[in-house]
Amino acid sequence: MPRPRTPVLWQAAVAAVAAGAAVYALTRRRFPPLTTVPHVDLHRYAGQWYEIARLPQRFEQGCTHVTAEYRPMADGKIEVHNTCHQDSVNGPAETVRGLARVVDAKTNAKLKVQFQWPFEGDYWILALDEDYRFALVGTPDRKGLWILSREPQLSHPALANLTEMARQKGFAVDRLIYTQQPEAA
Repeated sequence: MPRPRTPVLWQAAVAAVAAGAAVYALTRRRFPPLTTVPHVDLHRYAGQWYEIARLPQRFEQGCTHVTAEYRPMADGKIEVHNTCHQDSVNGPAETVRGLARVVDAKTNAKLKVQFQWPFEGDYWILALDEDYRFALVGTPDRKGLWILSREPQLSHPALANLTEMARQKGFAVDRLIYTQQPEAA
């Protein structure tokens, strides 16, 4: 006796669920949960940082000699001043001011930064030199990535190490833009 045929819709539903599960599994394998450093002393993190490299960002288009300055405030927030020189390190400077707030008080490594109300962006500290000389900062969706240094240039070994770390965390490091900075004095 012939077996009854499974309805086409049922087969399509099973195929859709299987495809969705496969995509989810591939995404999870491709992008494991993003981890941050175990702890950040925000007072040591404060001060000026030079952008060494970044993934392309619309708001940084044409920027060179990019710096960020962080200043802890009495209310626990962090004042942020980002500066970009258009077209060259001697070009006109544009500065934007914002506020950051800690969203993970256990580590201080996950922040939300706001430059224009009501919009906030993720700022996760993914790697940090023990002497706070350089850092790797990114966003959990892996669309934002910055390599920062206390000096305008970063040694090749440190840069290579941070780039490889970012690659292993799932960032598209082949798209990095290396920020022109003034030569060290």
